[in-house]
Amino acid sequence: MRLEAYPYSMVRLSPTGKTSPFSPLARAVMDSFGEGVVVFDSEGQMIYANVHATASINTLDGDGSGDARELMPLLARLGGRIAPLRAGSLTLGEAVYLPLEEASPSLADREQRAIVHTLNQTDWKLAEAARLLGISRTTLWRRLKRYGLHRDKRGKWATYQSA
Repeated sequence: MRLEAYPYSMVRLSPTGKTSPFSPLARAVMDSFGEGVVVFDSEGQMIYANVHATASINTLDGDGSGDARELMPLLARLGGRIAPLRAGSLTLGEAVYLPLEEASPSLADREQRAIVHTLNQTDWKLAEAARLLGISRTTLWRRLKRYGLHRDKRGKWATYQSA
Protein backbone atom coordinates (compact mmCIF):
# COMPACT_ATOMS: atom_id res chain seq x y z
CA MET A 1 0.00 0.00 0.00
CA ARG A 2 1.30 3.48 -0.80
CA LEU A 3 -0.23 6.65 0.71
CA GLU A 4 0.72 10.26 0.23
CA ALA A 5 0.17 12.70 3.07
CA TYR A 6 -0.31 16.41 2.58
CA PRO A 7 -0.24 18.10 6.02
CA TYR A 8 -2.95 20.72 6.57
CA SER A 9 -4.80 19.79 3.39
CA MET A 10 -7.07 16.96 2.34
CA VAL A 11 -5.39 13.56 2.36
CA ARG A 12 -6.27 11.54 -0.73
CA LEU A 13 -6.49 7.83 -0.07
CA SER A 14 -6.00 5.28 -2.79
CA PRO A 15 -7.62 3.55 -4.56
CA THR A 16 -11.06 4.87 -3.55
CA GLY A 17 -10.09 8.54 -3.83
CA LYS A 18 -12.01 9.39 -0.63
CA THR A 19 -10.97 12.52 1.19
CA SER A 20 -10.70 13.04 4.93
CA PRO A 21 -13.95 14.01 6.70
CA PHE A 22 -12.03 15.90 9.39
CA SER A 23 -11.67 19.68 9.62
CA PRO A 24 -8.27 21.19 8.79
CA LEU A 25 -7.62 21.95 12.48
CA ALA A 26 -8.49 18.38 13.50
CA ARG A 27 -6.13 17.03 10.82
CA ALA A 28 -3.39 19.44 11.91
CA VAL A 29 -3.73 18.28 15.50
CA MET A 30 -3.76 14.58 14.51
CA ASP A 31 -0.73 15.16 12.28
CA SER A 32 1.13 16.64 15.26
CA PHE A 33 0.65 13.47 17.37
CA GLY A 34 3.86 11.60 18.10
CA GLU A 35 1.97 8.39 17.40
CA GLY A 36 0.38 7.17 14.22
CA VAL A 37 -3.40 7.48 13.89
CA VAL A 38 -5.37 5.48 11.32
CA VAL A 39 -9.16 5.91 11.14
CA PHE A 40 -11.52 3.40 9.52
CA ASP A 41 -15.18 4.13 8.78
CA SER A 42 -18.02 1.82 9.88
CA GLU A 43 -17.69 -0.11 6.60
CA GLY A 44 -14.02 -0.95 7.25
CA GLN A 45 -12.46 1.46 4.74
CA MET A 46 -9.54 3.63 5.79
CA ILE A 47 -10.61 7.29 5.74
CA TYR A 48 -7.62 8.97 7.40
CA ALA A 49 -3.98 8.30 8.28
CA ASN A 50 -1.80 10.97 9.87
CA VAL A 51 1.79 11.61 8.80
CA HIS A 52 3.33 9.07 11.21
CA ALA A 53 0.82 6.36 10.32
CA THR A 54 1.33 7.01 6.60
CA ALA A 55 5.06 6.41 7.01
CA SER A 56 4.36 3.12 8.84
CA ILE A 57 1.71 1.97 6.35
CA ASN A 58 4.04 2.62 3.41
CA THR A 59 6.47 0.05 4.87
CA LEU A 60 3.78 -2.68 4.95
CA ASP A 61 3.01 -5.19 2.26
CA GLY A 62 -0.55 -5.13 1.05
CA ASP A 63 -2.77 -4.79 -1.97
CA GLY A 64 -3.37 -1.08 -1.37
CA SER A 65 -7.12 -1.39 -0.84
CA GLY A 66 -7.16 0.40 2.53
CA ASP A 67 -9.46 -2.35 3.82
CA ALA A 68 -9.51 -2.87 7.60
CA ARG A 69 -9.48 -6.69 7.24
CA GLU A 70 -6.15 -6.43 5.43
CA LEU A 71 -4.55 -3.63 7.46
CA MET A 72 -5.64 -4.45 11.04
CA PRO A 73 -3.38 -7.53 11.44
CA LEU A 74 -0.45 -5.66 9.90
CA LEU A 75 -0.98 -2.64 12.16
CA ALA A 76 -1.33 -4.93 15.18
CA ARG A 77 2.12 -6.39 14.38
CA LEU A 78 3.45 -2.83 14.59
CA GLY A 79 2.01 -2.57 18.12
CA GLY A 80 -1.20 -0.74 17.15
CA ARG A 81 -4.04 -0.32 19.67
CA ILE A 82 -7.60 -0.46 18.33
CA ALA A 83 -10.30 1.80 19.75
CA PRO A 84 -13.92 2.07 18.60
CA LEU A 85 -15.19 5.49 17.53
CA ARG A 86 -18.65 6.12 18.96
CA ALA A 87 -21.19 8.88 19.22
CA GLY A 88 -23.54 7.73 21.95
CA SER A 89 -24.61 4.20 21.06
CA LEU A 90 -23.78 4.65 17.36
CA THR A 91 -20.50 3.09 16.19
CA LEU A 92 -18.83 5.37 13.64
CA GLY A 93 -15.78 3.25 12.94
CA GLU A 94 -12.45 2.38 14.52
CA ALA A 95 -9.16 4.12 15.16
CA VAL A 96 -5.78 2.43 15.37
CA TYR A 97 -3.05 4.15 17.37
CA LEU A 98 0.49 3.14 16.48
CA PRO A 99 3.25 3.34 19.14
CA LEU A 100 4.68 6.67 20.23
CA GLU A 101 7.96 7.88 18.83
CA GLU A 102 8.71 9.92 21.94
CA ALA A 103 6.90 11.42 24.90
CA SER A 104 3.63 12.79 23.58
CA PRO A 105 3.03 16.54 24.10
CA SER A 106 -0.29 17.77 25.47
CA LEU A 107 -3.20 18.56 23.18
CA ALA A 108 -2.64 22.29 23.84
CA ASP A 109 1.01 21.94 22.76
CA ARG A 110 -0.08 20.14 19.60
CA GLU A 111 -2.67 22.81 18.82
CA GLN A 112 -0.11 25.57 19.45
CA ARG A 113 2.40 23.89 17.10
CA ALA A 114 -0.27 23.48 14.41
CA ILE A 115 -1.27 27.15 14.71
CA VAL A 116 2.31 28.42 14.62
CA HIS A 117 3.13 26.18 11.64
CA THR A 118 0.10 27.42 9.71
CA LEU A 119 0.81 31.06 10.57
CA ASN A 120 4.39 30.65 9.39
CA GLN A 121 3.08 29.15 6.12
CA THR A 122 0.74 32.11 5.58
CA ASP A 123 3.28 34.76 6.60
CA TRP A 124 1.20 35.62 9.68
CA LYS A 125 -1.95 36.44 7.74
CA LEU A 126 -4.55 35.68 10.41
CA ALA A 127 -7.57 35.43 8.10
CA GLU A 128 -5.81 33.03 5.73
CA ALA A 129 -4.38 30.93 8.58
CA ALA A 130 -7.79 30.74 10.28
CA ARG A 131 -9.38 29.60 7.01
CA LEU A 132 -6.75 26.86 6.56
CA LEU A 133 -7.25 25.72 10.16
CA GLY A 134 -11.03 25.70 9.80
CA ILE A 135 -11.61 28.19 12.63
CA SER A 136 -12.71 31.82 12.76
CA ARG A 137 -10.22 34.68 12.89
CA THR A 138 -11.56 35.59 16.35
CA THR A 139 -10.94 32.04 17.61
CA LEU A 140 -7.41 32.16 16.21
CA TRP A 141 -6.80 35.51 17.91
CA ARG A 142 -8.07 34.07 21.23
CA ARG A 143 -5.78 31.05 20.89
CA LEU A 144 -2.79 33.33 20.23
CA LYS A 145 -3.65 35.30 23.35
CA ARG A 146 -4.17 32.12 25.42
CA TYR A 147 -0.81 30.67 24.37
CA GLY A 148 0.98 34.01 24.80
CA LEU A 149 2.12 34.11 21.18
CA HIS A 150 2.93 37.22 19.19
CA ARG A 151 4.99 38.12 16.18
CA ASP A 152 8.24 39.86 17.05
CA LYS A 153 9.78 42.71 15.06
CA ARG A 154 11.81 40.28 12.92
CA GLY A 155 8.70 38.40 11.84
CA LYS A 156 9.41 35.38 14.03
CA TRP A 157 7.07 33.85 16.60
CA ALA A 158 7.92 34.43 20.24
CA THR A 159 6.20 34.07 23.58
CA TYR A 160 5.46 37.04 25.76
CA GLN A 161 8.17 37.59 28.33
CA SER A 162 6.95 38.34 31.84
CA ALA A 163 8.72 41.32 33.34
